[in-house]
Amino acid sequence: MRFSAFIKHGLALALVCVLLSSCGFHLKKASYLPIEMRTLQLSGDDTRAQLYELLVDDLQQAKVTLTTEQQNNSQIAKLHLYRDTLDKQTLSLFKNGQVAQYQLSYGVSYRLTRPNQEPIEQSFELYRNYKDDPDNALAKAKELDLLLNELRQLASKRIVRELSQL
Repeated sequence: MRFSAFIKHGLALALVCVLLSSCGFHLKKASYLPIEMRTLQLSGDDTRAQLYELLVDDLQQAKVTLTTEQQNNSQIAKLHLYRDTLDKQTLSLFKNGQVAQYQLSYGVSYRLTRPNQEPIEQSFELYRNYKDDPDNALAKAKELDLLLNELRQLASKRIVRELSQL
């Protein structure tokens, strides 16, 4: 009895694996960049910003060799990260007039310059809603900090994903 249940589960698992592999699905570990962008010169308006540091880590995970600006080689693709922006828009108010909910808009712009090609300017925005609570100001400040860190991580991964699709 127990053996037949084991066989049924094993066959079901094998069938799921076959179906997933036949449709072309595969797990994605890291984005792989084209060969001409495997060596990249990264620069930014603020090289100590969290987004810049996250982007360095994500590019290294994607097996990209990063060079410095001193190695000014015209045959290397250059990625320049502009300053990221955060805007808050009020969505709702409490009865006493304090802000109850914000919409956070996190904008990122960058420019990719490749040898013998036109520069590509890209920008995008990520949105999140944030509920404020004046009675729990410390906890809400920590939540906002975590939310901004998540937005930066998503932005970094999106930049690498967009680079891999060029």
